[in-house]
Amino acid sequence: MSAVPRDHTHDRQQSKKAAASAWIGSALEYYDFFIYATAASLIFPQLFFPSNNPTVAIVASLATYGVGYVSRPIGAFVLGHWGDTHGRKQVLVLCMFLMGFSTIAVGLLPTYSQVGILAPILLVILRLIQGFAVAGEISGASSMTMEHAPFGRRGFFASFTLQGVQAGQILAAAVFLPLAAYMPTEAFNSWGWRIPFLLSFIVIIVGYIIRREVDETPAFAEEEKQGEVARAPIVEAFATSWPDMLRVVCMALMNVIPVVTTIFGAAYAVQAAYGIGFHKDVYLWIPVLGNILAVFVIPVVGNLSDKIGRRPPIIVGALGSGLLSFGYLYAISIANVPLAIVMSLLMWGVVYQGYNAVFPSFYPELFPTRTRVSAMAISQNVGTAITAMLPALFATVAPPGSTNIPLTIGSIALAITAVAAVAAWSARETYRIPMKDLGQPRAVPLPKSDYERLRNEAMA
Repeated sequence: MSAVPRDHTHDRQQSKKAAASAWIGSALEYYDFFIYATAASLIFPQLFFPSNNPTVAIVASLATYGVGYVSRPIGAFVLGHWGDTHGRKQVLVLCMFLMGFSTIAVGLLPTYSQVGILAPILLVILRLIQGFAVAGEISGASSMTMEHAPFGRRGFFASFTLQGVQAGQILAAAVFLPLAAYMPTEAFNSWGWRIPFLLSFIVIIVGYIIRREVDETPAFAEEEKQGEVARAPIVEAFATSWPDMLRVVCMALMNVIPVVTTIFGAAYAVQAAYGIGFHKDVYLWIPVLGNILAVFVIPVVGNLSDKIGRRPPIIVGALGSGLLSFGYLYAISIANVPLAIVMSLLMWGVVYQGYNAVFPSFYPELFPTRTRVSAMAISQNVGTAITAMLPALFATVAPPGSTNIPLTIGSIALAITAVAAVAAWSARETYRIPMKDLGQPRAVPLPKSDYERLRNEAMA
């Protein structure tokens, strides 16, 4: 009989605390991101970017550019290095404070009418800090949760990182949308929009209390004790793990599905030029309902990946959601709201979660402890940054007035998800590999019978 992997005997209370820490941190990060996106569409153009001033318009366009292509990769390099040299706990507390306080600061900003050009400049700086912070959150939280999880349950525990992401977006909608809908317009424009940003203070306090209670992970603590912490984890990651980093870049292209659902899909359904004519408030519910469904689906899929492996759910989720994008866009093209909602729930709320629920365990399992946070943060954020260019591509190849929009955009989406599926298929399976052997290309998985026995003991 094989020896019991050391990670099997780990403190279960710490496993639960690490999962709660990942959940609350991700919820905070994406609550903040979502309220900014909502405010940017509802109120910021009038308050910070008056269109009659060309200088302000330039700053606004640079803000979009900076967040998408500058601060996230920089954040991945800096925070990934920090997580691999100073520990997972330290980097997650740093990410939370950076994101939380920059969000509160947005809620305290003076408007353009009060301080002129300084207002949008400050907004851009704070948004860049948000982008910087979010680059380290998922890689750090996924690594910490996976390293704290008992052997045989890594997929389940790590999935709570992404459940927190969906919950944060639901929380943002629950706070922001009623304020926008029911407050008098003058009051909302004057001070009401600031409330969701200032409420981040509560989440910071709760998040800090939880994260303070989580110990550093046994895997990192052991490396630190042995004096084996990498001095230059980024250099080492590129030198030793570049094939798996390339795979993660390709798998992270799965962000094409949220782009199709919430960005291009919204423009196609709502913008008058496309002639479909969905009401904005109706369309706004599509991602909200998808996120609510995803909250329930994610832990189920995470648990499934502990039974059958990481690759099958990712491959099925990638190809399935790519195929369903045709049906979703077709439903919009015939202006069928109920069908569009059903197709969105199926594509985004269920099938896409085959990828979304599993990557928080699969990505960090592909890399060794020494370089785990750096390798995941850099490769995932590069893949996500590439998908940030897709809305412009979609609008170019399928502008208003063009024919066969569902076929054109659906084909691009399916091709991209196929790339992600091939990348997952080419990767080694990781779910039965003990913690100490993760990241080694020739690591031998634990025999199935031993794995099942240890998994059942962990679940008891």
